[in-house]
Amino acid sequence: MTTILSIQSSVAYGHVGNSAATFPLMRSGVEVWPVLTVHFSNHTGYGEWRGPLLAAADVAEVIRGIDDRGVLPRVDAVLSGYQGAEEVGAVVLDAVELVKERSPRAIYCCDPVMGDVGRGFFVRPGIPEFMRDQVVPKAQIVTPNHFELDFLTGRETHTLDEVIEAAHALRAVGPETVLVTSVVTDTTENDSLTMLAVTGEGAWQVTTPRLDRTFTGSGDLTAAMFLAHWLRTQSAAQAVGATADVVYSVLKQTADSGLPELQLVAAQDEIVAPTYHFDVHQVR
Repeated sequence: MTTILSIQSSVAYGHVGNSAATFPLMRSGVEVWPVLTVHFSNHTGYGEWRGPLLAAADVAEVIRGIDDRGVLPRVDAVLSGYQGAEEVGAVVLDAVELVKERSPRAIYCCDPVMGDVGRGFFVRPGIPEFMRDQVVPKAQIVTPNHFELDFLTGRETHTLDEVIEAAHALRAVGPETVLVTSVVTDTTENDSLTMLAVTGEGAWQVTTPRLDRTFTGSGDLTAAMFLAHWLRTQSAAQAVGATADVVYSVLKQTADSGLPELQLVAAQDEIVAPTYHFDVHQVR
């Protein structure tokens, strides 16, 4: 049984962070141990929310409690997403180190949530630099969007070749595998969106139709699905293809519903048997 320790935010209403990752991972046959960094009523995109931001010491206590059970040797990967404060980021890194002590085969998958094209940064000052300098170098898999890739590498990328070279530059600081979750180049059609996976063995892309709305939590779903499929196949090419199929199928059902939040329960069958399938092309 594949087991993932997922350290992320949580919301009661809707699906972001662990609320977007835990159920899809479990539905796909992965054991998940969710550790919460916040527990809000809803995601912050609504402009108003209630609930606590957990203290870094409390997050660390939960992880220590799991270790007390003697079960960390069963962990195959640590997954992290939005980190609202450097103190929480430090706890995540401590958890990664602890898990790797207990389970040397375990890997760390970091979704470096910081910002997006058109929005800029939406994390507090200092977090992007902390992610770039302290967190990303410790990960084996990173899943930035195009905006985040450019920041992490100090580049502006406009062509597919430039994006691939930036991914390799990011690999040079630590991660073996880079998944760029939303590649938009000068030649990208307005009605399409591309995922790109880059490793030392090559680069593979999958292009899907672009749905005309924003899906909060889709990045969290994408990172979780890519990690699950990578752990299952040990292949970035297979993982990016399977991830694109699942994510697009879930987002399409969400769009068709007209509802504001990801329809993970209604679309749960798409997680294991996606309606839509897209070809994977090796581009390098």
